[in-house]
Amino acid sequence: MEWRIYYMDMLLVPFGLVIILAYHLWLWHKSRTQPFTTIFGRDAHGQRFWVPAMMKDDDKKNIVAVQSLRNVIMGSTLMATTSILLSAGLGAILSNIYIVKKPINDSNFHREFLMVALKYTTLLTLLSFSFLCHTLSVTFLNQVNILICTPQDVQSMVTPEYLTQLLGKGTILNIVGNRLFYTALSLQLWIFGPLLPSLSSLVMVLILYKLDFVAENGTKKEEDYLQNNICN
Repeated sequence: MEWRIYYMDMLLVPFGLVIILAYHLWLWHKSRTQPFTTIFGRDAHGQRFWVPAMMKDDDKKNIVAVQSLRNVIMGSTLMATTSILLSAGLGAILSNIYIVKKPINDSNFHREFLMVALKYTTLLTLLSFSFLCHTLSVTFLNQVNILICTPQDVQSMVTPEYLTQLLGKGTILNIVGNRLFYTALSLQLWIFGPLLPSLSSLVMVLILYKLDFVAENGTKKEEDYLQNNICN
């Protein structure tokens, strides 16, 4: 019965999360079926050519490869640091609220504190997974950063296909970590009420849609590319 006063929280906040999840599932489907219509599909396509090109002329392009990967590593490191700092700050705020304002045998306070704890726990969970994804991304990118400069040999186990897989894993983890961080930023507005995070989720999906998809001629170029590959 007491949870009825929070029915707006139970409806609007999950609604916003479902919208974000549904959008990313649809984005993943588009990236798999029509990769050239999304920036992720085009990036993955370009990585399959970038890695062999960097390994072919290692003496001339090793600096370019290392600097390019270093920039991505620095971005992932910054996001991981921000996520863990926000997590520590939220944990400190939550503990201080309970210690400073803890009354004796006050059921209303405990009910309100449980709701506040739910909000902060949700944020902490998203930020913690964002930190995990970014640290794993740095791990894979560091492996690529070292192995891409290794001398090429016929019997070498470090092949362009292997490095492309490592780079793809690092890129995907970086993307997932960023999207979890964006979702956590949207849910921070839950502190001021349930309406703001749901509206923020809608606005964020619209902004991400403009950033994730390319022009409409991407489909035509994809069809031409696939047709040329089939003919060849």
